[in-house]
Amino acid sequence: MADLSQFDPNGVGNPNNNIFGLPFSEDDARLIILPVPWEVTVSYGAGTSRAAEHIFKASKQVDLFDVDGDHGWKQGFFMRGVDRKVLMKSDYLRKEAELYIDYISRGELIDKNKFMCKSLKDINEGSRMMNQWVFDQCKELLGKDKLVGLLGGDHSTSLGYMKALGERYGDFGVLQLDAHCDLRKAYEDFTYSHASVMYNALQEIPSLSKLVQVGIRDYSEEEWNLICNSNFKVIAYQEKHIKERLFEGETWKQIVDEIIEHLPQQVYISFDIDGLDRKYCPNTGTPVPGGFETEEIFYLIKKITASGRKLIGFDLVEIAVGQTDWDSNVGARILWRLCNLLVNNQS
Repeated sequence: MADLSQFDPNGVGNPNNNIFGLPFSEDDARLIILPVPWEVTVSYGAGTSRAAEHIFKASKQVDLFDVDGDHGWKQGFFMRGVDRKVLMKSDYLRKEAELYIDYISRGELIDKNKFMCKSLKDINEGSRMMNQWVFDQCKELLGKDKLVGLLGGDHSTSLGYMKALGERYGDFGVLQLDAHCDLRKAYEDFTYSHASVMYNALQEIPSLSKLVQVGIRDYSEEEWNLICNSNFKVIAYQEKHIKERLFEGETWKQIVDEIIEHLPQQVYISFDIDGLDRKYCPNTGTPVPGGFETEEIFYLIKKITASGRKLIGFDLVEIAVGQTDWDSNVGARILWRLCNLLVNNQS
C-alpha cells in the first residue's frame, strides 16, 4: 500500500501524482479508473473521446474531503493512461461514421454504394473490437479484486464492462441515469451505437436481471414498446412523471425509496452526464431540456448503499470537451464522489 505519511490531503494537487493528485500506483489502488476514448457512433455533438484527459487535469483541483466519502480515497484511486491506439481508431472511424450518417440522412440507399457498405462494416467491426478490449481490460482488473470505474467516451463504451461484471458477479441490476433510454436496435445501422447500449446489454448479458432507468425524457416509440413489453425487466422513470409527482406533493425521498425497491441486491450505476440539467454539461453530445441537480442523484445513490445493496461498479459517460473547462470540472467532481461511494460501499 502507498505510504501516505508524507501526503498532505489539504495541499495543492501534486501534478506528478495520479488522478486527484493521489500518490497511488495501480498495484496499490483499490479502485482503477479505465478511460475509454471512443465516440464513433455519436449522432449529434462529439468531443467525448478526449474527456478523460481533461477530467484528469481538472481532478487536481478537487478537494479531497468528502463528507459522504469517509476518506474512501485512502484505499487508493488510480486512472490508467488513455490508450492511444483506441483513440486513433475512434478518430478514424468517427470520420467514416460522419460521412455515413450524412449519406443516410439524405435518404440514400446503402446497397447501391460500395464505399458506404464498407464503412458500415468497418464501423461495426471496430465497435466489436472496442467492446472486446473493454471486456478484457475489466476482466483482468476484476480478476485482481480491483473495483473499476469506467470513464467514457460515449455510452457504448460500457457494454464490455457490464459483460465482465455479469461474468464476475452473476445476477445484477443496472441503475441508468440518463435523458435517453438507449434501447434502440442498431440505431443508424450501427450495431453497437451509443443509442443501443442498453438494448445490447439486455440481449447479450443473461445475468442482467433488471434495468431501472431514471430521468428519461427523450425516447422513441420503439423503445417505449420494448419497455412496456419487458414484463417489468425494464422500469423507466420518466422525468415528466417524476416532476409531476413532486409538483403534487410527493417527496424525492418517497420516489427514491420506490426506485430502490425495483433494484436487485447487486447494482451497477450507469451515469450518462446528460441525465443532469444541461447547466452542468453544456457540451454533452445529445442534450435534452430538463434534468436533475447533482445532489438529487447522489441522494439516490447514497440511499442505495444505505439499503444494504452492493454497488459493483459504475460508468461515467458522455462528458464532452468544450471551449471552457466547466464540463471537465463537473465531471471530475462527480467522478470523485462516485469513487468514494463505491469504495466505501465495499468496505
